[in-house]
Amino acid sequence: MKTITFIGNGNMALSIAKGLQKNYAIEVVGRSMQKLDMFESNLEVPIKKALLDGYDMNDKTILLCVKPANVEEISTRLIGKAKVIYSVLAGTTIKKIKENLNPLAIVRTMPNLAASVNRSMTTLTGDIEYKEEAQEILGCIGPTRWLASEKEIDIATGLAGSGPAYLALIAEALADGAVRQGLKRDDAMAVMRGLFGGFGELIQEIHPALLKDGVMSPGGTTAAGYTALEDGNVRSSCIDAIQRAYEKAQELA
Repeated sequence: MKTITFIGNGNMALSIAKGLQKNYAIEVVGRSMQKLDMFESNLEVPIKKALLDGYDMNDKTILLCVKPANVEEISTRLIGKAKVIYSVLAGTTIKKIKENLNPLAIVRTMPNLAASVNRSMTTLTGDIEYKEEAQEILGCIGPTRWLASEKEIDIATGLAGSGPAYLALIAEALADGAVRQGLKRDDAMAVMRGLFGGFGELIQEIHPALLKDGVMSPGGTTAAGYTALEDGNVRSSCIDAIQRAYEKAQELA
C-alpha cells in the first residue's frame, strides 16, 4: 500500500487523512509526539509517526499541511528531496515551496472543509506529470478539478476553499429569517438542512439560472423573497466576496 506522508497535523490534515486511510498508509510528521498520538486517536487507525526535526523527505510523497507562514521555518528542520509535494497551503506559490523545500515536483491543491465527509471540491495545479496521481489521491475526499495556472487556483480558493463559510452565513441567515417569522428554531434548522441537501444534488445537473426560474412563479412567494435579496445586493456581495478572497490570496503569495 502506497504511503502518504503528512507534514502538519492540524484539522485539514486530519480531514484529508480520514478520506485517504482506506487506500493509503498514513505517516504524519509533527512537532509533538503527544499531538501525533492525538491525531492517531482521532483518525482511529494506526499510523506511522515522526518528529519534524531532521525528518528525511527523500523520495517521499508529501502532503504539506502546515500554516503558510511556517514554510521557511520548517524548511530548516527537514532534510532530503521529496519525490512530490502536494501543498494545501492557501496563497503559497509553487516558487516559494520549491525555493524552501526543493522537491522534484510540486502540485498545489485547495480542498475545503467538506473533506471531513469526503465531499470536498478540490482544485489542483502544478507539475502536469502528477495530474493523474493528484486526482487519484485528492479524489479520495471528493471531486477534483485540474486548473491551468496558479492564478486560477487562487481564484478558486475564494470560491471552493472559502465557500463553505459563505454558504454557512446564508444558511444561518435563512434559518434566522424563518425563526423571526415564528418557526421554532429546531424546525427552522431541520428545514434549512433539508433545503441544502436537496439543492446540493440539483445544482449538479441544473444551471443556477434555470433552477431559479423553475422555482420562481409569477407574483409568487419566491419572487417576493428573491426581490428582497436583490434589494439587499446579495448578488453583488457574493461577487465581491470572491474578489476580496482572491486579492487576499495574492497578498499571501
